[in-house]
Amino acid sequence: MSSELYDALLYLEKEKGIERSLLIEAIEAALVSAYKRNFNQAQNVRVELNLEGGSMRVFARKEVVDEVFDFRLEIALADAVQINPAYEIGDVVELEVTPKDFGRIAAQAAKQVVTQRVREAERGIIYSEFIDREEDIMTGIVQRQDARFIYVSLGKIEALLPQAEQMANETYKPHDRIKVFITKVERTTKGPQIYVSRTHPGLLKRLFEIEVPEIFDGTVEIRSVSREAGDRSKISVYAQNPEVDPIGACVGPKGNRVQAIVNELKGEKIDIVEWSEDPVVFVANALSPAKVIEVNVDEENKATTVIVPDYQLSLAIGKRGQNARLAAKLTGWKIDIKSETDAREAGIYPSGNSVMREEDDASSADDNLEDFFSEEIE
Repeated sequence: MSSELYDALLYLEKEKGIERSLLIEAIEAALVSAYKRNFNQAQNVRVELNLEGGSMRVFARKEVVDEVFDFRLEIALADAVQINPAYEIGDVVELEVTPKDFGRIAAQAAKQVVTQRVREAERGIIYSEFIDREEDIMTGIVQRQDARFIYVSLGKIEALLPQAEQMANETYKPHDRIKVFITKVERTTKGPQIYVSRTHPGLLKRLFEIEVPEIFDGTVEIRSVSREAGDRSKISVYAQNPEVDPIGACVGPKGNRVQAIVNELKGEKIDIVEWSEDPVVFVANALSPAKVIEVNVDEENKATTVIVPDYQLSLAIGKRGQNARLAAKLTGWKIDIKSETDAREAGIYPSGNSVMREEDDASSADDNLEDFFSEEIE
């Protein structure tokens, strides 16, 4: 082995993080292949590398037999005992067969094989690193895009951001820094393939974990997330300690915590609601910012009928049904929203499952009076 090859071996181990044993195995296999191909030899051979001395030797391995049928693979017992009297039938004798100009030939022939093995080892290291980061968030740099993907550099590898995982309200330009959620890591013949998303609900969850220390340390828990990326999201939070305000912790002083997330998601509206094991309370909270009068629960069908003031009906349903749809995804309950008037006519209100507080009733009355006087003025 030339000193250059030895230095390269040390460099690859230090800079690429590839174990020396893997590199030595790759080089030995390449040298055995080069010897057989270039010297027309079919015998079993072994290559011995001396890393400290920077040298290599080739040994032919021959089995000790009574009668030789293939001199390349076998050696007679009489010849073997001349080398070492301890040899017996069935033993393997190693004879050095290193050609004089083998160093030059081996270096040329082994280069491609060594490069391939090194590349495979690097891919294995990258795969091991990123498989542990599935469902995690990373910051990447936009490189380029084509009809199917945006290619995002994550340092050692480029990840694929498919069209379906891109936010409709975002434009991606080269060199833009964006946070992405790793959805899948695959091992392929061309190396690890990493898929990322900007629309996955997990991205929103991870952003809150980064921005809100109480979530990171477990004081506040994220129980569920529903998201229509780029437009609106809902997230339910819970704190076991009654003295902790989970919503206030997520909003942060002057709203700076949630605002940082809104900015990262290019203005996506985020509703933060308190989780409850009581479906009546949870569904009412989930329909925020609409005010809910009553929630009737059908446990068997996991469905609810929600009664809201007449003037709150459109707000509860939301634009194109978005608020109700997100609330249903957040809670896992089917939600049927009815106005107070329709519910009275249908005979399903009142039923006793009121969730509106007295101050809500007062503000509701004030709103109705305000609407009445404004109509009279017009």
